[in-house]
Amino acid sequence: MLDKVLIANRGEIALRILRACKELGIKTVAVHSTADAKLKHVLLADESICIGKASAQESYLNIPRIIAAAEVSNSVAIHPGYGFLAESADFAEAVEKSGFVFIGPTADTINLMGDKVSAISAMKSAGVPCVPGSDGPLTDDTERNKSIAKRIGYPIIVKAAGGGGGRGMRVVRSEAELAESIEMTKAEAGAAFNNDVVYMEKFLENPRHVEIQVLADGQGNAIHLGERDCSMQRRHQKVVEEAPAPGISDQMREKIGERCRRACIEINYRGAGTFEFLYENGEFYFIEMNTRIQVEHPVSEMITGIDLIKEQLRVAAGQPLSIEQSQIKIKGHAIECRINAEDPETFMPSPGKINMFHAPGGLGIRWESHIYSGYSVPPFYDSMIGKLITYGESRDEAIARMRHALDELVIDGIKTNIPLQKSIMADENFFAGGTNIHYLEKKLGLI
Repeated sequence: MLDKVLIANRGEIALRILRACKELGIKTVAVHSTADAKLKHVLLADESICIGKASAQESYLNIPRIIAAAEVSNSVAIHPGYGFLAESADFAEAVEKSGFVFIGPTADTINLMGDKVSAISAMKSAGVPCVPGSDGPLTDDTERNKSIAKRIGYPIIVKAAGGGGGRGMRVVRSEAELAESIEMTKAEAGAAFNNDVVYMEKFLENPRHVEIQVLADGQGNAIHLGERDCSMQRRHQKVVEEAPAPGISDQMREKIGERCRRACIEINYRGAGTFEFLYENGEFYFIEMNTRIQVEHPVSEMITGIDLIKEQLRVAAGQPLSIEQSQIKIKGHAIECRINAEDPETFMPSPGKINMFHAPGGLGIRWESHIYSGYSVPPFYDSMIGKLITYGESRDEAIARMRHALDELVIDGIKTNIPLQKSIMADENFFAGGTNIHYLEKKLGLI
């Protein structure tokens, strides 16, 4: 097992990693910015090292400082969590070249799956169903681009190959808009991702966002842990996630899960990962793979009983997977509400001091957060301050528990999106299950 792990992240995921390390008897090193000296995991870690100023560029995104911290603390491995450098091939490569274990896939795998064009090509080869598209980058040949769009059929969507976070994509509904849309997306992609390569896909009008959680050890073993529905989104950012996805049969789960499992073996994947799909009319269409642990991993843990972070740590230590696919049983239902420090109507971030905090409790309630009474939410990072997860024997029970838990949750001193989450849990269409990725924005009048 790994002797000492450096946690190269902050907030609730850093605390989540620390807890898993503690359970496995692994010593922990917390790196932090000047703004995060009083974060919970920093106070609880065996060692803590300040690596820079509040700005992420000067701390959590500064690769030399993170590696220097690993060297001076005699760490043997680095866990990137999610966000920041979690899907940076350069970071993974720098970690490994410096003699440390990167808790995640290899740099080559991150590069392969990080570029959406090469990812789609790899998935097609592995037999994973994909959205009809350009099957490669678009060129400056306008007539060729028109021909591709005509073959796919309007509406289409132009996407940045290196994009993410909902940026670098544009819907095109007619040939007249095509050339200008491609140019605008290329310019946006170049500015945002330093990569102006774009490609084209069929734009699905009524899809759900369904994703498959996988684990692989890079030694020829891989499993899937069923699917999650993450369709409740705002501006491509997830708000509510649940597992299993409503309306997905055991047969469908087995079929798509097996393809993802085999794909992991073919690309020699190592660690935790997620295959993201658009789901429409009973069909799955691959859109991208996230080569990291995800925010919503707890809902998969709740329905399978598998600790994903501990399994990540075991795999990174060179151990084979401790479970086989036949041992994975989906039981009950779990829902996760992301709790953000933001205005529930305008969504403007709301940093500041938390005067009073009270966590919900009871059977089937899980609270994942780093906040506490007196903690000041800094203005420099993502606004998410916690995740509220409920589990029940049925979906109805999980929703009922979430309603009560949201009523119990008290965060005073800053604005939060708790009112929004309450309104979603009271929404009859959400309760029925199977709402599409546009539903929340339509409900909020954003589109």
